[in-house]
Amino acid sequence: MSSPSHADILLIEDDPGDVLITREALAASHVPTVLHVVHDGEQGMDFLARRGAHASAVRPDLILLDLNLPRFDGRRVLEAAKSDPQTASIPVVVLTTSSAQHDVTECYARGANAYLAKPLELDGYLSAVRGVADFFLGAARLPGRSSPRAATCAPTVESDVSYVDGEETRS
Repeated sequence: MSSPSHADILLIEDDPGDVLITREALAASHVPTVLHVVHDGEQGMDFLARRGAHASAVRPDLILLDLNLPRFDGRRVLEAAKSDPQTASIPVVVLTTSSAQHDVTECYARGANAYLAKPLELDGYLSAVRGVADFFLGAARLPGRSSPRAATCAPTVESDVSYVDGEETRS
């Protein structure tokens, strides 16, 4: 779980461009965040289970999950996260290119808290990610958190942690 001064977000995304855009959007949100990035479903599951290279990983306050991932797809990660009592209460927002109704239905059936098709325009993408962060981390009351963050918090990304081939890097 995050410290009182920031919220931890786990981004499970294999597209470096989408990682960069997400990072920019969070920097402009009203909630101070630390972004943890993994690039495939297997790393995402290891991060959540705190195993292997991710043994010291924090429990995220929010998960942003792409569906079409290498190794284990996002549906499998979603199902694993929502079936584990240790991670079931973490909000999972599916952020993917698919707008297919069967994907939407399946993700909600597996426990997704929200489903967003990635907007094609940059401004739309930035706005969508900011809105998710501001709602789930600023306005909504989450398990294990004393209160929602004030909407007047300074917008910062305190650090960025990425895991590439099991190695932690900070930027």
